[in-house]
Amino acid sequence: MSTNIITNGTERAIIENLLDHNREALIETVRGLSDADARRRLVASLTTPISLLKHAAAAERIWFQRFWAGLDESECDGYSRRDEGTFAVADDESLADVIAEFERASQRSREIASRFDLDDTKDNPREGNVSMRWTLLAMIQEFARHAGHGDILREQIDKPVLRQPNS
Repeated sequence: MSTNIITNGTERAIIENLLDHNREALIETVRGLSDADARRRLVASLTTPISLLKHAAAAERIWFQRFWAGLDESECDGYSRRDEGTFAVADDESLADVIAEFERASQRSREIASRFDLDDTKDNPREGNVSMRWTLLAMIQEFARHAGHGDILREQIDKPVLRQPNS
């Protein structure tokens, strides 16, 4: 799926388009990586290229399936707790598997979000009273930030380390 950026239209169309664009940007940070490179740990945290997508899929489920649709954890199509487990990738999961998982979670989020108006609100124990508009904008922010992380990780994987000559 290639999202063309729209710059004029309804508020809803623009917000959803930007969210889809950031979803795609995050996926693009891992396209073409081997499974081994996607799992490379280049920073002290649990952040790897593949774990960023796994985390994003969990964020989709947490906000849309659990919060907005009111589903129990057992009814979600994958991990949906707010903890570091969102970054956990099983040994038998390939990069293609995790991309597909994120795409499925994103599609389900689109379907759930479509049931609500931007001004619809729900109480959240952590954030207080939040609207669908806020949720969509928060997801744009989340995925843009993680696409930036992915860009940096990808740069580290794709380019050899520049070494300073001995002085």
